[in-house]
Amino acid sequence: MGDAVQPAALPDPLPRYLSHLRVDRRLAERSLTLYTDALTRLAAAAAAQNLPLDRLLTHHVRRMVAQLHSQGLAPRSLALQLSAWRGFYRWWGREGGVPLNPADGVRPPKAPKPLPKALAVDQAVALAEAQPDTADPALGARDHAIVELLYSSGLRVAELVSLDASPGPAAVGWIDEPDATVHVLGKGSKRRAVPVGRKALEALAAWRAERDLVASPGEPALFVSNRGTRLSTSQVRTRLKALALGAGLPTSVHPHMLRHSFASHLLQSSGDLRAVQELLGHASISTTQIYTKLDFQHLAKAYDAAHPRARKKPETG
Repeated sequence: MGDAVQPAALPDPLPRYLSHLRVDRRLAERSLTLYTDALTRLAAAAAAQNLPLDRLLTHHVRRMVAQLHSQGLAPRSLALQLSAWRGFYRWWGREGGVPLNPADGVRPPKAPKPLPKALAVDQAVALAEAQPDTADPALGARDHAIVELLYSSGLRVAELVSLDASPGPAAVGWIDEPDATVHVLGKGSKRRAVPVGRKALEALAAWRAERDLVASPGEPALFVSNRGTRLSTSQVRTRLKALALGAGLPTSVHPHMLRHSFASHLLQSSGDLRAVQELLGHASISTTQIYTKLDFQHLAKAYDAAHPRARKKPETG
C-alpha cells in the first residue's frame, strides 16, 4: 500500500480521528497503518478535486473509487478504503462536523469470480486409473467407482451420496445400468438424467459385486462406508483427497473439481454449451459459461506453446 503518512501531515480532522482510533478504540498498529493509508488516499483525492473534506458528496466519492480502480487498486482493497472512509465520516458526523456520510451507499466494483479449478485430461485419467490405497478390496472397488462416476457424469457430491442401490418410490437417485444413465435430484428439486460412461459402468459393476459384503442389512444407499451405512459427503472428500495423493497428482482434489473437469473436458470436445448446461443441471446458461473461459485458457496455452508467432522472443544481451 505504500509508505504510511504520519497523521500530523494530514488535514484536520483526520489526525484527531486517528488519535481517536489509537487512544479510544485501541487499534493495533497494523490496523492504524491501514487506516492512515486509506485516509491519506481520501485526503489526496479530495485535494485533487479542490474540495475540502466536509464538502465531499457521494458522487465525488464514487469518482475517487473509479480513479483508484483505474490506477490498479483491487476491489478488495477498495472495499477496505471505503470502510475506513465510512468510519471516519461516521465519527465526524457524531462530532458535528458533517451532516451526512458521503461514503454511504458507495460500493467497490465486484471482484472477478475465480475460475473453477479443473484437472487436465491426463490428470483425470490418472486419478481414475489409480489403485485405491486401502487394504480392503471392497472399499477399493467403491472408491474406484466413485471417481469414475464423478468424472463420467459430473455429479455434485450430494447427488452422488444420495444415490440408492435400486430405484423405488423412496429413492432420491439411482443408476439405470441397462440404459447407462444416472438419475439424480439436483438443486431446486429438479430431476435430471445423465449418461454414464462405459468405464464408470464397469467400475460400478465391480462395486456392486462387493457392496452386499459391506452394506448393513436393509441399507438402501449405493455407496456405503466401512460401517455399512450411507457414505457422507465429507467421507467422499477425504477418500478423494487420499486417492489424488496416491496417484501423485500435484494438486489437492475435491469432488467438485471432478465436476469441473467433466464440464470443461466435455466442452473442449463438443463445443455444445447447452448440452453441458443440461448435463450439469444448471438453471441458467450464464452459470455454465464459466467453462468457456476455462476452454479458452486451454486453447490459449496451446496457442502460446505451438504457434511460431506467439512465442516470446529470446532475450538478447
